[in-house]
Amino acid sequence: MKEEQVKDDIQENLNGKSKDTTSKIDAIKELIFGENIQAYNSEFEAVKADILAKKEELQNLISTVESELLQNIDTLSTDINIRITDLENSMNDKLDHLDDKKVNRKLLSELFIKLGEKISD
Repeated sequence: MKEEQVKDDIQENLNGKSKDTTSKIDAIKELIFGENIQAYNSEFEAVKADILAKKEELQNLISTVESELLQNIDTLSTDINIRITDLENSMNDKLDHLDDKKVNRKLLSELFIKLGEKISD
């Protein structure tokens, strides 16, 4: 019955009688796909729903990883700042200790000149 209706619709269109384009397309779809089109549509909807669920799951995973990375970066930054401060303090302590051990050559030469003057007097 449907095939006859489609054939009639096509024949009427060829004879110059116009029909609604949508109904023609629907009739052709029904002829070609028949009852399978509903099964295809339900399968496509299931695949679409699955893809959307996976997309949401991936977005949640991405946001979780992003927050963990930001937290790790903050922790690392704090650790590096602490280490740099410790290194600066250590270097300053060593420089102060070095100043005590090493005598300035100019000061030493002036002291030797004064000692020489005292010896000669």
